[in-house]
Amino acid sequence: MLDQSLIALASAAGAAVASAAGTDAWAAFRERVAGVFRRGDTSGSGLVARRLDRTAAELEGADPQEAERVRVLLGASWQTRFEDLLENLGDTERAEVAGQLRDMVASARRATHAVSAGDGGLAVGGRVDIRADHGSAAAGVMGDVTLGNPPQPGPERG
Repeated sequence: MLDQSLIALASAAGAAVASAAGTDAWAAFRERVAGVFRRGDTSGSGLVARRLDRTAAELEGADPQEAERVRVLLGASWQTRFEDLLENLGDTERAEVAGQLRDMVASARRATHAVSAGDGGLAVGGRVDIRADHGSAAAGVMGDVTLGNPPQPGPERG
């Protein structure tokens, strides 16, 4: 029987698999997950690799309206697999695998929460609050900006 902290870790690891699938970080993440399950038993590593591939394929093929539901279901499925793995290990191995899972979850969070922007863009990974006071201008990215008093509307001046 696993304690609550290991169940929470298995849940986070399952969610990480479902979140990382299909991202740029997937290939490396997939190998890390397979390595956690391999643990000297190469007979099951092919099965885990096929399940990981199937996870990515299911998410890729999911209807956009259903993608989040599919992601949650796949995360729960992987949680069960991680719980089974942890439950079948001795105390020393369980502690080692738990450490690997914590590292893997942290890595997945960094990779799936990364942001980027193209030339002239602004990428934000968190909250942004931009303010202007007392007639000043403020922006995250400003192109051609003219400050001052605009002419009054009326007939065009020639």
